[in-house]
Order: sequence, then structure tokens, then C-alpha cells
Amino acid sequence: MFENLSERLEKSFKILKGQGRISEINVAETLKDVRRALLDADVNFKIAKNFTDTVKKKALGADVLNAVKPGQMMVKIVRDELAELMGGQTTDINLKGNPTVVLISGLQGSGKTTFSGKLANHLKSKKQKHPLLVACDVYRPAAIDQLKVLGEQINVPVYTEEDSKDPVKIAKNAIKQAKKDGQNLVIVDTAGRLAIDEQMMNEIAAIKKAIDPEETLFVVDSMTGQDAVNTAKEFNDRLDFDGVVLTKLDGDTRGGAALSIRSVVNKPIKFIGSGEKMEAIDVFHPDRMADRILGMGDVVSLVERAQEQYDQEEARKLSKKIAKNQFDFDDFLSQIGQIKKMGNLKDLAGMIPGMGKLMKKIDVDDDAFKGIEAIIKSMTPEERSNPKIMNGSRRKRIARGSGNDIQEVNRLIKQFDETKKMMKMMKDGKGMAGLMNRMPGAR
Repeated sequence: MFENLSERLEKSFKILKGQGRISEINVAETLKDVRRALLDADVNFKIAKNFTDTVKKKALGADVLNAVKPGQMMVKIVRDELAELMGGQTTDINLKGNPTVVLISGLQGSGKTTFSGKLANHLKSKKQKHPLLVACDVYRPAAIDQLKVLGEQINVPVYTEEDSKDPVKIAKNAIKQAKKDGQNLVIVDTAGRLAIDEQMMNEIAAIKKAIDPEETLFVVDSMTGQDAVNTAKEFNDRLDFDGVVLTKLDGDTRGGAALSIRSVVNKPIKFIGSGEKMEAIDVFHPDRMADRILGMGDVVSLVERAQEQYDQEEARKLSKKIAKNQFDFDDFLSQIGQIKKMGNLKDLAGMIPGMGKLMKKIDVDDDAFKGIEAIIKSMTPEERSNPKIMNGSRRKRIARGSGNDIQEVNRLIKQFDETKKMMKMMKDGKGMAGLMNRMPGAR
């Protein structure tokens, strides 16, 4: 995400490289390039101009410490202003009310139904909520079926009324049902259109009035750029929603919607979606996103994801096995599983400072662990628990069984031995971090 903008901003800051101090001339030259970068990222012209004017005002006259280069000072100022442009602070979803009612709005194709499922899964696992998904898209049968499939995936019930074409009635009945069944969260998925029309606006406004939700979220496809911002303004004028959700951010290399939308509608971005998996949803942190845009990584989010997958009991058992030098291929497979739960590898690597630029040059396959898993699963239980018995004939059989070359099997066994040695040295159960340093899949 933001790949093109990140590259352009990096080139802009090179203008200041080697300069002794920030001056009006080199600032003007740098910011001219920054403004072009923002416009190329599909940021509204007025917003881009206001942004660079603010940066210029803060940059001029700033004292540059001997240990700090002007380029670094400018990067800090731009970073802080980018964070402010996107909202400054993280805004949490309002979960008051029993049940909490969340209304999902947006155009067709923006990812509303998928996001509804992701949000239910997110609040169920992170906030221990008991959600009910409500299918109020009465015009597109596939939307109801899609919500049912998502509900099954995340083990969340879905309320439908197949014979009703009245979304207001369906939403009200769903809330009654949730109260009856003890569900404390109701997420209402509504119909979208290919374009804004009066019927659509009247309908979503009627639903909002009838159910009086604690939270109304506007879901928008970030890849539509300025069109997304314009649509958000029209929806907000009618709905007065509480927050924005940017979907498909993993496919958006420009980032214009994320940078512009807060300034236009004066509503916070609350969530971002970056993938099809139900776990591919993140609370939006303006400061962390600014860091990522400027190639500084996002270590805080990386640590949070790792902590979410950290199982204390498993770590305790693993620590004992490492201390006794009993770490085996089953444990190795378990560590891979923990990393996979954290998200796709390219996204994880991009959170490490300095890795963003490197990841542009290499292709990381999201199924990078597939070959390793196939090899390990082709081993017998005895081979997994006692790697020392892995002779030549066993390796050939494993290679045939997993569909790999013997060289791949040998490489994995060597990698396993290295990881085992590293973990023995650590002796603290934090093997996942060491394993991540040896992430496969770069080709």
C-alpha cells in the first residue's frame, strides 16, 4: 500500500540531502516535489496545497541540530503532518448499548458484506462480543448467501427474512431477536448501488432512523481514489456517519483516499481492510500509517500481532523442550502456524523499518511455507520427533511424497538445525521471532 507515494516522497527528500540547514529555497524545492507526489497519489489539490503550506511554515526557521540533517528534520515534520492529515489520533468504535448496533453503508462493490463479517470476527475475538449479522440487502440474493457463508466461517449467526423485502422491518426484528438470544452486538449489512441515487439514500436513512445505531460506518473502496472521497461526502451529508472504513488498501499503491477523506468529511478513518481473509482487518492508526508511508515501518503493530498469537502455555512447553534439546519438526510446524496467523509475509516484512524498500524488489509468495509444510507432513511421526534418524533413503522418500527435490528436503533440514541451535541459545521460548528472521519465500 502507498508504494508509489512512498517512492516519490523519498525522492523529494533527497533534494535536502547534504544541505547544511533548512532554507526557504531548498524547502520550496522539496515541497514542490512533495505536492506533485500527493497529486499523483490522487490527493485533492486544495488538500495537497494546504498540507505543503503547513509543512513549509513549520520547516522554515526550524533550528537544525548538529546531529540532525535537514532531510531528517523535514521527514519528521512531514510525518507529523501526514498523521494529522489522516486524523491525528486513533478513534475507537463506539460499543455502548446493549446490544450495540452497527450500521454498515456504502456503494455496491465497496466490500460492505465482507467487512461486516470481518468486523464481527474482530469484535468477537478482540472484545469478546457475541455478534449477530443481519442481511438487509434485499435486492441482491448473492449478498444474503455471501453473509451466510461468512457467518459459517467465523461461527457467527446470520439473521435473514427470505420472504421480506422491507430492510427497515428486518433490521428492527433482528435487534429484537438479538436481545432475546443474548447477543450484545448487531451488525446490519445494507444494500449498495453502483451509483448514489435518491432511493438508496432514503432507504439507508430510514434504516438509521428506525434502529438508531450506536455506530454508522461508511465503507469505501480505497482504490477509487477521489471518487471515494466525493462519495463519502454525499453519504455523510445525508447519513452523518460516525466513521470511515477503507477496504482493499493492499491493492492501493497511491493512497489518495486515505490521505484526503478525513479533511473532506471531518470523520475519522476507523478501520482498514487489506486482504480477503477474515483476519485482514486493522484498527486505523494515523501515526503508524504515516510511519509506513515514509518507510519507517510499523513495529508496534507487528508486536501486537505477535502478542495476539502468543500462547503462554505453549511457550512454556516449548521452552522446556528447547532447554532439553528436544525441539522437533512438530514444534517447527507449530511455529510456522503462528507466523501465518499474523498475516501475509510481505505485509509483515513491510512493518519492519527499512524492509519496505527491500520488499519492492523481491516477490514474497504468500504461500511461502507451503513447500515446508508439505515436506514435514510427508515425514513419519518418528522422523518428526527424532530428526537424527533422517538418512539418505528417508530423505528421498520424503522428497517424493512431498513433490519436492531432494535439495529442498536437505535445505529444510539444515534450516531446522540452525533454528534449533538458535532456540537453544535463547532458552526463553520466543522462537517465533528467530524463525521470522529466517522467513522463506523470497524468490
